[in-house]
Amino acid sequence: MRPRISATRFLRRRLVLLTVALVSTVSLAACSAPSAAPQPTSTPNSFPTGHVHGMSVDPGTDRVLLATHDGLYDVSTSPAQRIGPVIDLMGYTAGGNSTLYASGHPGPDTDLPNPVGLLRSTDSGKSWEPMSRQGQSDFHALTRTGTGESFVGYDGQLITSEDGLQWEAAETQIAPFDLSGATSSDVVLATTADGLYRSTDAGSTWSLVADSPLLLLTALAGDKAVGVTPEGDIHTSADAGVTWAKKGSIGAAPTAIDTHTDDGADQEIWVATETGVKVSGDGGTSFNDLVP
Repeated sequence: MRPRISATRFLRRRLVLLTVALVSTVSLAACSAPSAAPQPTSTPNSFPTGHVHGMSVDPGTDRVLLATHDGLYDVSTSPAQRIGPVIDLMGYTAGGNSTLYASGHPGPDTDLPNPVGLLRSTDSGKSWEPMSRQGQSDFHALTRTGTGESFVGYDGQLITSEDGLQWEAAETQIAPFDLSGATSSDVVLATTADGLYRSTDAGSTWSLVADSPLLLLTALAGDKAVGVTPEGDIHTSADAGVTWAKKGSIGAAPTAIDTHTDDGADQEIWVATETGVKVSGDGGTSFNDLVP
């Protein structure tokens, strides 16, 4: 017999699930209209407050990039610097060797279609080139996965690609708020209003992770995963998202997350909020403000 949970715990669980669902719904509605091309609300040198849609950290230099409604920002410099054109960068993922991928809507000074589909940058975001799905897809969740140029994206339907060019519907359909993968395996994690889902075949089929914490965002680095709840509590996994352990807290609502590991070193974790970036060098036990 399953243990009964208290009314307080049940209501809190439902509240968190509804929060994830609401954030996802509002986010999709905000960028669904073709006229949603962004107008800059941040100056090129200011910290990009609000509308942060993704983050990547260069493991060699610790350069922290934020994908936002107003374009890509390097926040590891002081002041923060916008890189490249103003594009409403939605789904966003790094590919290594200065290669980045994103989706979203074009800015006022670009000649990209709306939505932009899958974009690729090979110069750390200074310029972007269309790859596929132009005029079709605004991926609100996107990740690279596996050793090749494979992708999982969500544009109202969960679709996968082995080359970034040809796409097909995933066998199992879920509605992810966030997707995360690693280039070392075909494991992909997806946060949803129903809980955390996990795929071991590059996003084609999915299973709900039993006893998982209620995570809003996740990131993978090999077999090590990190997740953060809507309230900012940090959980980590040593088996690519199968089991989880609670760590510390950033004490704020998260907007983006990334993680890296070095042999023999603690897991490094970066979490963006609406006002800054928190960084942990001890596997999520403690966090400090990022100081450029």
